[in-house]
Amino acid sequence: MQCVFKNLLKSAVARPSGIRLLKMASRAFDSIPLVDVDKKGIFKYVLIKIYGNEDCAETSEKLVVRGYSDCKFHSDIYERMMEICKKNGLDSQCLGGGRIEHDPEKKYMKVYGFSQGFGKADHVESKRILQTKYKDYEIETTDEGY
Repeated sequence: MQCVFKNLLKSAVARPSGIRLLKMASRAFDSIPLVDVDKKGIFKYVLIKIYGNEDCAETSEKLVVRGYSDCKFHSDIYERMMEICKKNGLDSQCLGGGRIEHDPEKKYMKVYGFSQGFGKADHVESKRILQTKYKDYEIETTDEGY
């Protein structure tokens, strides 16, 4: 599948209205939220880098955190994100995983552990990303536990 951004860039060069389409495609990249985790509980999470594929005019990249209690494996979480990226003409790379303990009543999160398949995520980086959404939370990180 060819990259949406590459095709739109060609359109932009061919006709002025193509610039508007290129901006719309870039907005699709920007619209992918940094954080999407369950509202409470203890669940697995992954740290993912998303970026334009090699055919893309889109050169941006960003790290996102995803965590869902209905996913038995870290790979299940990553597969969800891969589908979203694919629909938007983007690529992704899983940088590791772990677990998140989320207690919204205490405004507390604990980021810890590792993924047997992807290895340990950078929990400090994951914390930084989580804080973009949960600004008033205490977020603890540790390399201990599974």
